[in-house]
This record gives sequence, structure tokens and C-alpha cells, in this order.
Amino acid sequence: MAATGELRQTALNSAHRRMSAKMVEFGGWDMPVRYSGDLEEHRAVRAAAGLFDLGHMGQVVVSGPDALPYLQWLVTNDMASLNEGSSRYALLCKPDGGVLDDLFIYRLPGRWFVVVNASNRERDVAWMWARRVEHPEWDVTVDDATDRTGMLALQGPRAEAILGRLTPADLAALPYFDAIEASILGIQAIIGRTGYTGEDGFELYFPIAESERLWEAILEAGRPDGLLPIGLGARDTLRLEAKMALYGHELTEEVNPLEAGLGWAVNFDKGDFIGRDALLRVRDEKPARRLVGFRMVERGGAPRAEYEVQVNGATVGHVTSGTHSPSLGQSIGLALVDRAVAGVGKPLDVIIRGKPVRAEQVKTPFYKRAGK
Repeated sequence: MAATGELRQTALNSAHRRMSAKMVEFGGWDMPVRYSGDLEEHRAVRAAAGLFDLGHMGQVVVSGPDALPYLQWLVTNDMASLNEGSSRYALLCKPDGGVLDDLFIYRLPGRWFVVVNASNRERDVAWMWARRVEHPEWDVTVDDATDRTGMLALQGPRAEAILGRLTPADLAALPYFDAIEASILGIQAIIGRTGYTGEDGFELYFPIAESERLWEAILEAGRPDGLLPIGLGARDTLRLEAKMALYGHELTEEVNPLEAGLGWAVNFDKGDFIGRDALLRVRDEKPARRLVGFRMVERGGAPRAEYEVQVNGATVGHVTSGTHSPSLGQSIGLALVDRAVAGVGKPLDVIIRGKPVRAEQVKTPFYKRAGK
């Protein structure tokens, strides 16, 4: 992951440029925002499959005899009840309950594999090390493995069939949120049945030098199924339809997990963890704000992040994410609003180009795949 100029590049940067992808800056990285087009790519993931370069994400390996108590104290969710070969979503919080990052944590034989957001990697690792130093009695190692780890996501209803052509692993027997270590084209990899699109699929971790080989092989294997490479544009509409939080939008240091509707990722019963006392107070007093989903019921444009939200002319919050949903054919969004005005069916006004445009709060996620 060498840096060129001011932007970092994933191991697939040359491959994206050969495919004439439109490249943009994203969190300090030079990333593909689209290849064929946002709408076509979005629909490919919903109907067939899409392949994502996630080489900008960070990976940290936590190991040692005291890795479990360390992680129990570090993150909000319960790691003790996590079985080997499975994964869990968790949050990294400050003592005041504000969110530093949201994480996926895999429990693997002899180690824990922690996936962090690209823009937060250095801060997360520094935070993890600093918290490690606070407990010198713990025998635990925190290893930033990002620069030697490649990461791809294969998502969509045809993902299992496509990946199954390249690995001897029994993918059909792998439950959602579980992971196995297996070979793909002879390359040792972690295969997690996880993702951030609302579809079935896999996230793959492997030696970074094999990134281009796997990228090309998966694209070729999936060509008959309609597999497409997917850029950041479609990635954002897919995750928003599934109501999956994006750090910097639904989650920030000024937003706590209970406000963001992520109380299910906070386990108060497991014992002490960083931010527990503050979050207990929020729980007992009830969050002052709530993250709500809405759809536009009046013409006037699509909602965008940071747009003001009003009720009866009074400001009650702001849009955290918004878009025109390709799957639903309507404009949708998430907003952080005062608790008093939150509720399915209640009205909101989104201020678009200086004018209030009517919206209605709806149940989320906006989209669920068939059979889920």
C-alpha cells in the first residue's frame, strides 16, 4: 500500500486504471468511484454479484493469553461468547461514549482479527496500543497487519456459486457471520460470510501480493453470472438501503451507539468496558437523539448528508446519509433527530436548496434481500 503523491494506493490501483475506472480521493486513498455506472453496478449486486476492492481497510491482529480480557475492555460488544470461527460487530468508544470507530472482529484459532475503517486506521491502532500500555499486566500483542493484508468483498446472490469455483471450501455450510481459513486458487485466505451491502456474500483476506491475481480470477469466474466490479458510488447506495452505518456519517465521536440505533452492539452485562458508565447514563436517561429512516414524499431533490431537518419550522436535526434508492425508486435517507419528533409515520422537512421538502419516517432497513 505505497503512497503516491498525497494519496495512498491499494494493491489494485493499476488494475482499476486499466479498467478505466473513475478514480476519486476517499479517506486519503485513490479509490474507484465507478466503472460502468452507479446504477448498473448497484443492480448487479442486487441481482447477481459485485466485486469490491477493500484494500484501503485496516486489519489488526490481537493475540496472546490475555487477548480476550483486553478486547472485552476495549470494545462494546461481548467477545467471550463469540465462538471460534465466527465474527461480531462492535464499537470502539471513548470514555464519554462517543464512537471512535465501528469494527468487525473475527475469532480465529490462536488470534483475533479486527477490521477497522480506512480513515481511522492510524488513530485506531494508536488507541489500541495506548489502551494496551494501560494494562502492562496483560500478555497481549497488537499487530497492525494492514500493509501485508489484501481485502476483497464478493457480494450478491451469485457470490457463493462464483467463489465456489475457486475454493475447495464448503461455502454452503458456512453460516452468515462465520469465517473459515481456506485456500482460494491455492492462496491461503480468511473467508468471512460478512459484508456491508444487505446481500449474501463474502469478505476475503489474504497476502497482499496476491491481490491482483485474486481480483482477476474472481472477475473471470463470475463473468457468466453477470459479476461486475463495484465502485464507491454503488457501495454507498447499497449500504444505505440496508441501513448500515458509515463512520463519519451515522457514527462520529459526537454520536453514541444508543443514539445511532446500535444498542444491540453494546453489551452491558459482560462487565466493564471503555465508555460503559457514560452509555449506562444515556440508556437510563434515554438518548436525546435518534437515528431515523425517512423517504421523501414531495418532489424537490435527493437528501444529502448534513442537510438540515425541521419540524414545523424548527430545526430538529440533520441528514446523516441520503440518496435516490435504485432498488426502491425513491429518495431515502437517515437523519439524527430530537427524540421527541422520532417515530415511524411522523413527518419531517428536509431543507433542500433552501426550501423545506416533505419527508416521512419509515421502518428500516429500507431494503431486505429475499428470504432474509
